[in-house]
Amino acid sequence: MIKDFELTNYDYYSNRRDMEIISNIVDSLKKILEEDKKEEQPLFLKISDSLIMNIARKVVQEKKRTFLIGITGESASGKTVFVDNTIKACVKDKTEGIYTVIRCDDYYKDTSKELKDAGSYEELFKTGFSFDTPEAIDLNLMKNHLVALKEGLSIRSPRYNFVTCESTPDGDEKTPAKVILTEGLYVLDEGLRDIMDVKVYVFTPLEVIKERWYKRAKERGKEGKAADLQFADVNRTAQKYIRPTYEISDAVINGLVSQEYIQQITDKIFKALRDIEY
Repeated sequence: MIKDFELTNYDYYSNRRDMEIISNIVDSLKKILEEDKKEEQPLFLKISDSLIMNIARKVVQEKKRTFLIGITGESASGKTVFVDNTIKACVKDKTEGIYTVIRCDDYYKDTSKELKDAGSYEELFKTGFSFDTPEAIDLNLMKNHLVALKEGLSIRSPRYNFVTCESTPDGDEKTPAKVILTEGLYVLDEGLRDIMDVKVYVFTPLEVIKERWYKRAKERGKEGKAADLQFADVNRTAQKYIRPTYEISDAVINGLVSQEYIQQITDKIFKALRDIEY
C-alpha cells in the first residue's frame, strides 16, 4: 500500500511539474509569435493554439520521439530557403542527431529516356508530360523512407538531376534524428500528410513565385517556349494539388521574409525550447 501511495504521489507531482513546464513553453512561444506579428513582414501568417500546445507537450512528455515536420508550398515559394535557414538555427547547438532533411525533389522518377526521345524540353511538354503532378514523384518510396527514419533506421535517399532528368538510386545516406524536416510540393499529399506531426504551408504571392521560378528554370536548362509551357502547367497543377493544402496546414509561413529574419526567429524558438528547465 505504501509503495502504491508513493507511486501515485510521484505520478501526481511528475505530471504537475510537466504541466508547469508545458505552460512555460507555451507562454514563451506565444510571446515570440506576438513579437513576430508586429513585423512589417511577419514570418507566421497563421498558427493554431493547438499546434503550440502539441509542440510543448511532445517536447516535454515525448522527449525520445522523432518529430516529423512537413513543409509544402507552390514551386519557388521559398520552401527550401525556409528549411535551410531553420537548419542554421538548429546547428548552433552543435549536437549530433538534431535534424535530418528529406527533400521531395530527390524523389523525382527517372525521365531521362522520355527527354531523350522527345529531343528537348519543349517537345516533351508538348506531349502533355508534367513534372508537377504527384505521379512524377516516387511518393511511396519517400513515405517508406520517412517512416523508417521515424522508427530509428537509416536510409539512402535517391539523387535527381534536374538538367538530365536522371535519378540515381544510391544517393545520400540519411540518419535518424530528433527532428526530420521534409519539404517539397507533395509532402502534404493525401498519402503522406497523416504521418506528419506538423504541417506547414509556405505562402508567396504568384507574381513573386513567377519571377523566382523563371530564374530557377533558366539554371535548369529551360528557357523560352519550354519554360512558358512548364510554368503554365505549374500554375494549373498548383491550383489542383498544392493550394488546397493551405487549409489543412497547422501553420502558414510567409515566403517573403528575409533569410536573416528566418534564422533570427527560428533561433528564438529553439532557444526557448532549450532554456526550459526539465
